[in-house]
Amino acid sequence: MSKIIIRPGATTLADWRAIYEGATVALDTGAWDAIDASAAAVARIVAKGAPVYGINTGFGKLASVRIAEDDLATLQRNIVLSHAAGTGAPSPAKVVRLMMALKLASFGMGASGVQRTTVAMLEAMLAQGLTPVVPSQGSVGASGDLAPLSHMAAAMIGVGQIEVGGKALSAADALAAAGLAPLDLGPKEGLALLNGTQFSTANALAGLFRAETVFRSALVAGALSTEAAKGSDAPFDPRIHALRGHAGQREVGGALRTLMAGSAIRASHAEGDPRVQDPYCLRCQPQVMGAALDLLRQAGTTLGIEANGVSDNPLIFAETDEALSGGNFHAEPVAFAADMIALALCEIGSISERRVAMLVDPALSGLPAFLTPRPGLNSGFMIPQVTAAALVSENKQRAYPASVDSIPTSANQEDHVSMAAHGARRLLDMADNASAVIGIELLAACQGIDFHAPLTSSDALEAAREHLRAAVPALEDDRHFHPDMEAATALIRSGSLVAAVPADLPGVG
Repeated sequence: MSKIIIRPGATTLADWRAIYEGATVALDTGAWDAIDASAAAVARIVAKGAPVYGINTGFGKLASVRIAEDDLATLQRNIVLSHAAGTGAPSPAKVVRLMMALKLASFGMGASGVQRTTVAMLEAMLAQGLTPVVPSQGSVGASGDLAPLSHMAAAMIGVGQIEVGGKALSAADALAAAGLAPLDLGPKEGLALLNGTQFSTANALAGLFRAETVFRSALVAGALSTEAAKGSDAPFDPRIHALRGHAGQREVGGALRTLMAGSAIRASHAEGDPRVQDPYCLRCQPQVMGAALDLLRQAGTTLGIEANGVSDNPLIFAETDEALSGGNFHAEPVAFAADMIALALCEIGSISERRVAMLVDPALSGLPAFLTPRPGLNSGFMIPQVTAAALVSENKQRAYPASVDSIPTSANQEDHVSMAAHGARRLLDMADNASAVIGIELLAACQGIDFHAPLTSSDALEAAREHLRAAVPALEDDRHFHPDMEAATALIRSGSLVAAVPADLPGVG
């Protein structure tokens, strides 16, 4: 297993992806000086006695309430306990680990005022596989992801539950078994732990990583469908895309042309084909998929910046002993990024379903009805196309932007919020739906190519077809379809389809 050193402010998307996929994590040792300086600044601010939000005052609408020095530790514990008010199913452990790593990176910037022991606790829990059980619902994406991060913080003080080896234990027992003592929070620390965008950002990054896999798989499936329908590769000519100029479009056109290079199927109808133009679902792949790629990359840029930033409040500037209140906890950038990923996933699945619908229609594809050698007796791919349509429709509903909604909270003190959390949380389910649609297309496209035997496709696409056929045989007569679909979808979700293709496909970066 790889190990990622988190370098605050300079951790790459590839690093975050590796952490999400299970890499171990450690904080760059060069960050400790800034962490210590920030904690020392908080101690000096407390000693001055002036009111400073979140350090010696109440929270939110209660910010005007002064807290006595003897109660500062109780204040921080109380905010964790009172704000741990999430609901719903537990968040995936992989997402929670990523959230913890993001919080570790944020603290490493030395602007949160937390003690070394608190940062070390996060690092130790990540190292030992102690993952807080975090309900997935309850954040509106400002003032930070309060409820989810409070559940993380609660586990650190020995309250709530921690997952260890796939089993949920009481936090106190899990910490004790790992030789860790629950934290005693100092001034500012409870607020620093639960304020920030790390829950929304972790979910959005997870969605981005899954969307990239879906995107690349869809390129392969789309090229296979083009071959099955004996479509043209002329729409992928680089001269077309150079005239428009969009980077994603140029790269997708080039990738599709490369995937089809050397195909005997394509050569068989290169001359004398009475069809002048292919349907949009084939011909416009570079334009649609290229636009999706550009959108995913834009979202990746936003999330990369967010992951390396500091989003709690107030922020501590040790050089001047200042605690400045601002609004970095507002997750609007993450909400916009999540909405963009949702739109891209929706369209990737939508155009894929249209290719499936084309392939099962003999009037459009020239193939046997519903891709079965004996239509009528057999229904073939009739209902898998219906399933694909259902999944695309569901994703369309889920793609409605979350960022355009806001409900005031905290007695109107927090009067505009981002709704980034559920905007990001929906992405993994949307990616699952899109993966299933691409899996159905993969089955249909390979079935269509089978009818062109002995003609074969390109080396790259034959490698993809052989990869599927190792798991799913060709459909001669109707059989229980669900296992075939599950097997094909697993190739999409795991990324193994893309890995089987000897071609460099574009991605987020």
